[in-house]
Amino acid sequence: MGALIVYFSLEGNTKWAVERIAAEIRADKLQLIPKEAYPDKGFGKFFWGGKSAVMKEAPKLQPYQVDLTKYDQIILATPVWAGTFAPPLRTFIMSEKLTGKRFGLVACSGGGSPAKAFAGMKELLGIKEDVPELGLVSPKEKPDAGNDAAIAEFCSRLSVEN
Repeated sequence: MGALIVYFSLEGNTKWAVERIAAEIRADKLQLIPKEAYPDKGFGKFFWGGKSAVMKEAPKLQPYQVDLTKYDQIILATPVWAGTFAPPLRTFIMSEKLTGKRFGLVACSGGGSPAKAFAGMKELLGIKEDVPELGLVSPKEKPDAGNDAAIAEFCSRLSVEN
């Protein structure tokens, strides 16, 4: 059995983290792409993305192919929007049978805490136990050796639970 990283990335920060984690643990990746793209610039980016997150919307996604029976570990990676996780992850979690899987959670923010995003994903997944979590601040835009150390530590926690 293996690991799958399911992610949404608007500006590339989450994708940056996913690429490094996938290389470290040899995980497959599944990028979620909404059928209707979110604005990626200006006021619209914050308004529509934030509204969608706060209202707990579940946008329609572009079709994807994944055999979840091949994976015992699912890592969910998201940008932090309005203090919570991005809506495409909500669609995935609500659409797929994820029982019996082990999880890891990754959130990239512009500076705020990812705690609410992690709590929201755990609630939607129906898990109460601790899972490995990794929060990064704009890792693509603000390179920092601390990011590499945090990713390595996160990956080691995933490995311990394998």
